Amino acid sequence: MDTIAALREILTGSRRAVFFGGAGMSTESGIPDFRSAGGIYSETLHQKFAPEQMASHSFLMAHPTEFFDFYRRRFVYLAAEPNPGHYALAELERRGHLAAVVTQNIDGLHQAAGSKTVYELHGSIRRAHCMDCRAHYTLDYILHHRPIPHCSCGGIVRPDVVLYEESLDTATIEGAVAAIRAADTLIIGGTSLIVYPAAGLIDYFRGSHLVLINKSETRADARAELVIREPIGDVLHAALPDVGGMCDTPKRTLVE
Repeated sequence: MDTIAALREILTGSRRAVFFGGAGMSTESGIPDFRSAGGIYSETLHQKFAPEQMASHSFLMAHPTEFFDFYRRRFVYLAAEPNPGHYALAELERRGHLAAVVTQNIDGLHQAAGSKTVYELHGSIRRAHCMDCRAHYTLDYILHHRPIPHCSCGGIVRPDVVLYEESLDTATIEGAVAAIRAADTLIIGGTSLIVYPAAGLIDYFRGSHLVLINKSETRADARAELVIREPIGDVLHAALPDVGGMCDTPKRTLVE
């Protein structure tokens, strides 16, 4: 049995699968990652500051004009659309095979594809809030109020993303852990599993099937029942159980 057929069989029998995803899920939608050789953190974006500095809480507080310029240019990709993998996960949830998506991405593409239960470990560019009064705002407010978006109360309106030096949201972590603990299948896709504490969440999995879909090796490969090196969007789309029609795109066959 080839790996795609094996994954399809696992998914067919799953009722509480969880997908744990990283930047590789979004690169297939045209969004650059952060840590690869050609990623955002490898670029020289400012004469004085490294990208990691500019994506930190202290930089936001000390240099808000430069922070928001960097954020608008390098975090927000409005033209990006869900790829076949996003749609496949949404369809798996709709059919009752997938219980949740746990993502390290901040682009909101899982929800755009139709996924309902999504734990965004690092937040979302789609949301924002006032740092003083906590009033809620959308991405559009940050895009259209330059250079620094201010609330009516005078506070800075910042994006709901987790910056360096900040902790992950407790409720989101608890929800993700509960979903992974209850999962019968865990699919890890598009992540190197080197960013903590997010990567440590997979250690809560006690289910029957662990699947890795990633172009490079990870620390979880040795534990996995299946390891697939093909593009994640194509794999998930091709592995959908055959139950009538699915999304807007036809199912493709991968060459093993």
